[in-house]
This record gives sequence, structure tokens and C-alpha cells, in this order.
Amino acid sequence: MDKGLRLGELARMAGCRIETIRYYEREGLIPATARSEGNYRLYCHEHVERLRFIRHCRSLDMTLDNVRLLLRFRDAPEENCSPVDALLDEHIGHVVDRIAQLKVLEAQLRNLRGQCRSAQTAKECRILQNLSPD
Repeated sequence: MDKGLRLGELARMAGCRIETIRYYEREGLIPATARSEGNYRLYCHEHVERLRFIRHCRSLDMTLDNVRLLLRFRDAPEENCSPVDALLDEHIGHVVDRIAQLKVLEAQLRNLRGQCRSAQTAKECRILQNLSPD
């Protein structure tokens, strides 16, 4: 009997889709794996942990390049991690900027929503009128 996890089992354990795992493999974030006699990819617990790490980074809105850098340091635990600190500082700045942009967007949407306080016909809708280019 083959030892190791098949792709579907890995996806289930890591809580993601098979297509996502294949994508991460193509991007080089997940290393190549051994194959069974039936030519199925076989994964191990380290693949589950790595995939969970990648997914956690992505849930923090990190780019694949950022994840790649973090994985490089994770795979070399004796290296100085100051580039990791710098990456996080830069990402925090990005998040702060994005929050500011989203607040502006919220204000614009609230202003637009304020254009229509009662139900009307679509031709009288001030929201639709304001969304149309002049």
C-alpha cells in the first residue's frame, strides 16, 4: 500500500481546493513530491504544514512574492530574519494605505447612497443618474 497523502487528502487536511494546491506547485511554493506506483502525487505532513503556512500568509493579504520570501526564511532557520521584519513593516504600511483608500471609498458610497432617500422609478433614481458619466 502507498504511504503518503494524495492530493485530495492534502486539500481536505489543509482546508483548500485541489486547484489551489496545483497552482502553488506551479508557482514553486510547494516542492515536487514523490509519486506512487500508480503515478499519484504523494504528500506528507510537511506539505500540510507548508500549505497551511502559505494560506495563513495569503489570508493576511500577502503577495506570492512575499510568501516566497517568508518560505525561504522558514526553510533556512539559521539565517538572520531582518528582511522578514522589513517585509512586515512594508506590508503594514500597505495595509494602512489600503484602509485609508477604503475609508474614502466608503464616504463616496455613503454620499451616493444619500442621493436617494425614497423608492422611485429607475429613471428618477439619483444614484443611477450620479453613476452615469456626464
